[in-house]
Amino acid sequence: MLTRKQHDLLIFVHKCLKADGISPSFDEMKDALGLRSKSGIHRLITALEERGFIRRLPHRARALTVLMLPDAMIPPGGFEPSVISGGLEKAITGQPVVESVENVSLPLYGRIAAGTPIEALRDHSQTIDMPASLLSNGEHYALEVDGESMIDAGILDGDTAVIERCDSAENGAIVVALVDDYEVTLKRLRRKGASVALEPANANFETRIFPPDRVKVQGRLVSLLRRY
Repeated sequence: MLTRKQHDLLIFVHKCLKADGISPSFDEMKDALGLRSKSGIHRLITALEERGFIRRLPHRARALTVLMLPDAMIPPGGFEPSVISGGLEKAITGQPVVESVENVSLPLYGRIAAGTPIEALRDHSQTIDMPASLLSNGEHYALEVDGESMIDAGILDGDTAVIERCDSAENGAIVVALVDDYEVTLKRLRRKGASVALEPANANFETRIFPPDRVKVQGRLVSLLRRY
């Protein structure tokens, strides 16, 4: 069961998504419900998310997705008029209702390989579509993993790694590292005093240690795709 305010907010968000394609701002939701502060809206959104009616897309402003509608919004028989024009995804209460589907097309690089800088792998004809919810802020690209040096981190040969482009990363992050402007590798980054260690996640491979001027970070792992 939803409270009256939760119900009203869900209906308001649903109508905004249908009309404009984007979710309303916190100020717009506050004004629509006659609340004095945005903290009340935050509590209502959290409650709706916990009950499975909405989902928030991380790291994105004004990004709510309506997953379910209350029974009162579905006419007798279980169908809305939109079914006539093919909108079956909105027909049955309790089924997923995707009001905002946002995909991002990423450049797909070849298999990461020694002797080939990342930029040389770029093929503008090859892309991969990713849900925006699986990405962080910033520019991203995808590459195919070659080898088994990271299998204990759950990264297997042939996986597609989604990388956020950056030139620095926190200690312990899995990064795409360019060594000596020549060799590209996917490893865990460790800073040890004045040195940089590139750690594998496989006991059969050795950790390699370099002076910091020999290693350039070209990106940070944010997601992983696998085809079975």
